Amino acid sequence: MSKNKGFSDTSANRYSLALYELANEANSLSKIEENSYALLKLISNSKDFNNLIKNPTINRDILNKVIKKISSDFKLEDLFKNFLCFLITKRRFFYVQQILKSFNEICSEKRGELKAEIKSAKKLTQDEISKITQELSNNFKSEIKLNYTHDQSLIGGLVVQIGSTMIDTSIKNKLQQIENRMIEA
Repeated sequence: MSKNKGFSDTSANRYSLALYELANEANSLSKIEENSYALLKLISNSKDFNNLIKNPTINRDILNKVIKKISSDFKLEDLFKNFLCFLITKRRFFYVQQILKSFNEICSEKRGELKAEIKSAKKLTQDEISKITQELSNNFKSEIKLNYTHDQSLIGGLVVQIGSTMIDTSIKNKLQQIENRMIEA
């Protein structure tokens, strides 16, 4: 049985690294990164566009027309538009979401940012999120890129993960620890 699963993370990383290097050479890295986030947002918000990307029977000419229309509406950089058209030509547009997420991670990594995941039982205000981000930046002596989610199943407290470091002060976790001790006893 073949271990080849088609388009791998390695392939996505190669395409995203190529986009990074091209954007860096053209001195348009920040603009391309903005374009990338805009397209990812469009993919997640538009069910029709998402279905269009995932449909393997769509003709390349139709996809190229759609990308040109989106490029004009969203004022995408020519380099970014050409990259998307290249993906269509190489029949890799199906993986555009994976490639762009990888590209954004490369950009963040090259700036020295750390990714942090925070889950809280209580809905946090933007001010509270900013204070947490600032505190984490000070503690880790690096810029923090925060991904916040509200999770009512935690009952109370926070779960913070930065790289391999995890801090879990949630009541759900404490109850789980008590249950485990009771089972062991």
